[in-house]
Amino acid sequence: MKQLTPGEALNKAAAYCTLCERCISEVTTKLTAWDVPYDEQQKIIERLQEEKFIDEQRYCRAFVNDKLRFNHWGRKKILYALYEKRVPKEYVKEAIEEINEELYLNILKEVIEIKSREFKGKDDYSTRQKLMRFAASRGFEANIIMRVIKCDGNEMDF
Repeated sequence: MKQLTPGEALNKAAAYCTLCERCISEVTTKLTAWDVPYDEQQKIIERLQEEKFIDEQRYCRAFVNDKLRFNHWGRKKILYALYEKRVPKEYVKEAIEEINEELYLNILKEVIEIKSREFKGKDDYSTRQKLMRFAASRGFEANIIMRVIKCDGNEMDF
């Protein structure tokens, strides 16, 4: 593959950013894959930020919204995914705090109800434990999971 000129790399990166929201680490990964030198990468990133192709705060809000609504991830899983992408912590905290609590609980209830149809434990206790582990693996907090999964006698309530 031939070496991209700085202008070509900028245009290609801008096109990449127009497809969907991108963070700096994603664009840097692409630029590295395209063999763009490090000093040019920094110039391209700065230019993309100036022209609002990259906005970490906007990216963070979109990421949180998409992962919650479409992937049904909990706060913890979203938080770790954003830290992995090296998004500034203040943007992550702000976006996580904007999550509507009612929507969050409804999504957790939906996840648990759908999964409860699949699990066939030998008793309610083992089924409830499986559901709790599953919800925790999706990034939901234990105290919220326990609030949603209530047990009265032998029947589970959601």
